[in-house]
Amino acid sequence: MIHKPIPNKDRLIFAMDVPDCNRARTLVDELGDAVSFYKIGLELMMSGEYFELLDWMLARDKKVFCDLKFFDIPATVGSAVRQLKDRGASFVTVHGNRSMMQAAAENKGDTLKVLGVTALTSLDRGDLDDLGFDCDLEALVLSRARQALESGCDGVISSGLEVPKLREHVDNKLLVISPGIRPVDNKPTGDQKRVVTVETAFSNGADYIVVGRPIRDAASPRAAAEAMQESIESQVSA
Repeated sequence: MIHKPIPNKDRLIFAMDVPDCNRARTLVDELGDAVSFYKIGLELMMSGEYFELLDWMLARDKKVFCDLKFFDIPATVGSAVRQLKDRGASFVTVHGNRSMMQAAAENKGDTLKVLGVTALTSLDRGDLDDLGFDCDLEALVLSRARQALESGCDGVISSGLEVPKLREHVDNKLLVISPGIRPVDNKPTGDQKRVVTVETAFSNGADYIVVGRPIRDAASPRAAAEAMQESIESQVSA
């Protein structure tokens, strides 16, 4: 597997799933140089200090992924991305259809990258049935990845389980960011159903991984992050 020229340290994105910005700042300080890239999502958005935290992280030379999963009429999605494009974030997610992703891509500017969500790692076949999707997960992921690329998005969010098919059937220039990283391949934990290890994610062709609880809830979050960084280095540099 030939990996894109991304600094290995940046390939680990820590999911900052905490309820308030004080806890978030404490974690950033604790993790130190073990983590350079952070995902901040809806939980922190509702804290009322989202952009203050974003600015604080950027001032400390951290990269930030705004995981807001925009889903609205295309004009609103485009306007929201336009509001965000000059705030210094590296990534933002869109969870909508082709026209929503296209509106986001048209308004992202020169530095913000738009990521289309394919299928949440909390979903399985039964969940797709509940949602009315008459296709299997792999077909849905491939379809949405093609739509994202054709719409002008820079990448997609996809379980590491589907990455080999993405690399086989979709242009390799597409960035692939894989959440649902756990110590054991595809052993569901909590609300995550389609999971892989760090090693499997990168051997399958992921460019980045998103990791939350295995770092946040570890006895030593910094030690857990450092161990993952070592795994990434050995896998990508091999």
